[in-house]
Amino acid sequence: MANFPSANRAIINSSLEQEIDLAQRITSMVLSLRKKEKIRVRQPLGRILIPTLSEPLKTYVDRVAPLIQSEVNVKAIEWLDTSALTKQIKPNFKTIGPKYGAHMKGIAAWVNGLNSEEIAVFEQNKGATFSLGGHEITLDLGDVEISTKDVPGWAVASEGILTVALDVEITPELASEGVAREVVNRIQNARKDGGFEVTDRIQINYQASGTVHAGIVAHHAYICEEVLADAMEQQQTMNEGIYEEIEALNDFIFTLTKTS
Repeated sequence: MANFPSANRAIINSSLEQEIDLAQRITSMVLSLRKKEKIRVRQPLGRILIPTLSEPLKTYVDRVAPLIQSEVNVKAIEWLDTSALTKQIKPNFKTIGPKYGAHMKGIAAWVNGLNSEEIAVFEQNKGATFSLGGHEITLDLGDVEISTKDVPGWAVASEGILTVALDVEITPELASEGVAREVVNRIQNARKDGGFEVTDRIQINYQASGTVHAGIVAHHAYICEEVLADAMEQQQTMNEGIYEEIEALNDFIFTLTKTS
């Protein structure tokens, strides 16, 4: 029944709080892009590009980059010249209407006429003030919707000052690693369903399509280490097994045998 303790604000690390906030926001944006592109998180991707931020935000992102990469399964985070992405803007009539109903048409024309440099200034200043027919119009960020045009081969998302571009190209090497991660996931689920102990060593016999088999061969050591397998061997025929279909990668049939 004691009172809840008061926070000691003298030891609050505001920089750390901002770092974690940036990590959470970037992670959420990238996961949303993955969902939009229908790319599962177990499939590794190559890069995230982020238009260069001002200090200290850039340093904060650099510090939490490994955490972000781990969460979204991306190999690298790289900084991008802001001029490489094209932003677009449109008026938000839901907020402009109640304030400037009679001038909405003129305001829409003004907003739609902004070029990339002017959009950047608007965003940096968090708004703009201009004259329209003798009336002073003041808009803030809530009065417009600013987005970034997708670049071929990339998925782009923006949220306030943050923009992330996700490289959605899946190279053969990345696809192979994605297969390995899917195989590990299926085997781990089978271990659990089969009642194996966490420390049990196993042998795996399997049949798989050419794509899946190639991924297993390329990442054989990784798979065995993750699932505690002493051996993982392809078989020509199998009388029984656990049937699994790896989405878009054809069939994978396997049996697990406890070795120790």
